[in-house]
Amino acid sequence: MRITSIDFAILVLYLAGITLFGVHFRRRQHGLRDYFLGGRAAPWWALACSIVATETSTLTIISTPGIAYTSNLGFLQLVTGYLIARVVICLVLIPPYFRGEFYTAYQLIEKRFGRRMKSFAATIFLATRALAEGVRISAIGKVVSVAFGTGDRLSVIVITLLTLFYTFEGGMTAVIWTDVLQLALYLTGSVAAFFLLLHKIPLGWTGVALAAGSKLHVFDFTFSLTRSYTFWSGVIGGTFLTMASHGTDQTMVQRLLAARTERDSKAALLASGVIIFVQFALFLVIGVMLYVFYSQLPSAPSFADPDRIFPTFIVREMPVGLAGLVLAAIFAVAMSNASGSLNSMASSSIIDFSELRGSQAEDQARLLRLSRRVTLVWGIVLGLFGMIHWGPVLEAGLTIASITYGSMLGLFLLGIWNHRAAARGALIGMLAGLAVMVAVKFLTSLAWTWYVLVGTLVTFAVGSLASLAEPPTGEITPKTIEGR
Repeated sequence: MRITSIDFAILVLYLAGITLFGVHFRRRQHGLRDYFLGGRAAPWWALACSIVATETSTLTIISTPGIAYTSNLGFLQLVTGYLIARVVICLVLIPPYFRGEFYTAYQLIEKRFGRRMKSFAATIFLATRALAEGVRISAIGKVVSVAFGTGDRLSVIVITLLTLFYTFEGGMTAVIWTDVLQLALYLTGSVAAFFLLLHKIPLGWTGVALAAGSKLHVFDFTFSLTRSYTFWSGVIGGTFLTMASHGTDQTMVQRLLAARTERDSKAALLASGVIIFVQFALFLVIGVMLYVFYSQLPSAPSFADPDRIFPTFIVREMPVGLAGLVLAAIFAVAMSNASGSLNSMASSSIIDFSELRGSQAEDQARLLRLSRRVTLVWGIVLGLFGMIHWGPVLEAGLTIASITYGSMLGLFLLGIWNHRAAARGALIGMLAGLAVMVAVKFLTSLAWTWYVLVGTLVTFAVGSLASLAEPPTGEITPKTIEGR
């Protein structure tokens, strides 16, 4: 069974509508501040929605139900760490970001350790984001192959081109406000799927509770370094993962920097935590309900790939119209992720690797044209990476990021907390952290949820030791941060 013509029409109308909506913001782009920070005019609640929409991806929507389908609700333990990390970021990282007119996270590294370390950190970000976003974009191919019975490369090309078009034209303002609409759409579609499943399962939620059994379990207090979803790996590992992803990754930090004030930035980040917890709980419960539904279906299909379970339900079981809405929601998430990554990668490329500056109107216009060209280049790169088959997409994306996130977080904490840290020591610490994490990935069975913690500790420790022979460098030190 494939998608109907009505559902296809809904999907096409959505893709056309959201693209035109994003292009609408072109006239507001006059310089780098507008293109990369949205003129710092967006309200905190819109930034909160944009953070959640960026944190969520197609692989989140299709893989999270698959995780619960094959196991239980234990992934929520990791989400608990997501919440703790947001509080830490508000206390440790956001204040120094608002001590200057920063466009990227790595300008903070420049003030502490100099231009070389800024460029090195930005290079790690660009490489990580390109690979991780390629995994995310490739996830849409699984949905398309189920819905249309076709190959996935065409869908990757279409999504990349449409997203590139409105991001190229509308900049960060387009990214933020399309994120708000896309968040509303995919949450509406997910809630619709929840109630449809509730209707299809005999006895409703009571039937789910009776048939699900251990799949409704959340907490596992076993301490294990090889299991991904336990209380300890979730709370500790999830905290460090989110501290890195939301506190040092330009894709997220750009949204924090786009806030009107430091207070608005903190409000947006904390509010996003509440939304993200509810959202992941919804996706996981849908996975449990899918397990109950298919276990009671006489002719239930077998799923070799858990990422195809939810898309299969959408296409085969949802009524005409509603299926198109949910498919549009999944496409919305893919576009939201890609747009945020494109703009953040362009901002890092322009700000962190060049000395191009200008306050005059002609200078700003020239930089704006250059920014758009760089956005185009990164759009091509992401499209190519999106055509690679990465395997189970959720853990593939998180694992790629977790290998480099530890060294990045370690670098930031080294600069903020260790007043003796020097540029050469920081570089040695980062290289050691990256080398250790590559070895951990390929030579050990350590669960990926511990990766960021290990990388952070190695980078901080080695960087601190290597700095003992050098004087501290840079303008920002722990003392100046505390004495604002």
